[in-house]
Amino acid sequence: MTDWTATRTEGEKRMAAFTGRMGRRYANGRNTDHGPGAHKAVSVLSPYVRRRLVTEQDLVATALAAHGPEDAEKFIQEVIWRGYFKGWLERRPQVWASYVTGLEADLADLDRDRRLRRDVGRAMDGQTGIEWFDTWATELVDTGYLHNHTRMWFASIWIFTLGLPWRLGADFFYRHLLDGDAASNTLGWRWVAGLHTRGKPYPADARNIATFTAGRFAPRPSDLADVTQGLEATEPDGLPSVLPLRAISPPDPGRATALLITDEDCRVEDFGLAGYDIRTVATISTSHLRSPLPVADLVARFEADALADAALRVSASPVLLHAADPAVLAKWAADAGATQIATPYITCGPLKDWLDDAAPSLAAQGIRFCEWRRDWDSAIWPHATAGFFKVRQQIPRILEQVLVA
Repeated sequence: MTDWTATRTEGEKRMAAFTGRMGRRYANGRNTDHGPGAHKAVSVLSPYVRRRLVTEQDLVATALAAHGPEDAEKFIQEVIWRGYFKGWLERRPQVWASYVTGLEADLADLDRDRRLRRDVGRAMDGQTGIEWFDTWATELVDTGYLHNHTRMWFASIWIFTLGLPWRLGADFFYRHLLDGDAASNTLGWRWVAGLHTRGKPYPADARNIATFTAGRFAPRPSDLADVTQGLEATEPDGLPSVLPLRAISPPDPGRATALLITDEDCRVEDFGLAGYDIRTVATISTSHLRSPLPVADLVARFEADALADAALRVSASPVLLHAADPAVLAKWAADAGATQIATPYITCGPLKDWLDDAAPSLAAQGIRFCEWRRDWDSAIWPHATAGFFKVRQQIPRILEQVLVA
C-alpha cells in the first residue's frame, strides 16, 4: 500500500488491473474494508484521480466498455460523487471560507486548551484505547490511504464518541490523505457531522463495523456514542446560497503563454498545447497549503513526482515554483516575456486562495490568468446545487455529453 508511483503510466496500469472488478464485484464488495494491503474490492485509484493522472472520464468509459451500464452503475455513481462534491463547493465557496476561518479558531483553541491538545494528540497518534479507531489512525499516517467506509466511521467516532472538533479531524485527514481534496474532504466531514445533509448525521454503528471489516473488529454498542442529532446548532443560519459557477478566461492562442502545471490536473497534454505560443513551463508545489500544520511527507512526495511526470509528458524542463510569496507567479511569467498564464481549472480550495492573493501582482504586470475547464466538470457542476440525488438523475445525460465519440 505504501508503494505509490505517481505517474500517468502507473495510474493507467492500476486502472487496467482493476477493470474486471468495476462491475458486480465492486457493487457487492465495495463497502468491506479488509485492511491495509487487502483493499481488493475497491480500486485505490483515488490519489491518481485526484490529480487527473487518471481522469474520471477514462474510468467511466472503461467501466462501461467492460461491464455495460447496468453492472457498472454503482462504480460510475461513485466516480461521479467526486465531481458532485467539487461542483457543490464551487457553487458554495462560502463553505470553504467558513472551514478555513473555523480551523484557525480551532487551532487557536488547541494552543490554549491543554486537555483538548492531549485528546486530539491521542486521536491522531492512535492512542485513544479504541482498538479499531487507533488502527485506522495508524494506517492513515503510515500509508496515506483509508477505505471510504472507514473514513466515515473514523469521522463519526472523532466527532461524536471522542467529542473532538470536526475541523481538526478534517485537517488531520487533509494533511495525510494522498487523495486529499478540499471538496471531498471538507464536505465528507460535514456530511458525517450532519451539516451537509442537515439533520442527518452519520452514526458509527458497532454491528456495521463488525460486518464491514469482515470480523476484524467487534465493537460493542456501548463503545460508540448514540448519535441522535448532528452539529446543525453550530451553524444556525443553515447553508449559504447557491452561487453561479465562476467565469473563466480561456487562454488566447495568439498570446505569449506561460504554462503552469499544478497537482489539480496533471494531464495538461489533453489541452491542445501545440496550438499555443508557450514561452515557459513551471510546476508549482502546493501541498503545504493544505493546512497551517505540517503536511505528511508522503503527500508532498506524491505531489512532486506527479508534477515531474506531467512535465516530462509535455517534454518540458520546468521552472520549479513553490507557492509561498504570491508575487513569484508574476515574476516567473514576466521574466519569460509571457502575457498570460494558462493552466487547467483550479477548484475551490487552498490553491485557489493563494492564486487570489497573486492576482494583484499579475494585474500589475499585465498578465492574464487563464484556465481550461474540462467537459466532465462542465457537465456535472451545474446540477450540484443540493443533494447527490439531483446529479444521479442526470447521469445518463451527463454520460451522453462527455462520452460522445
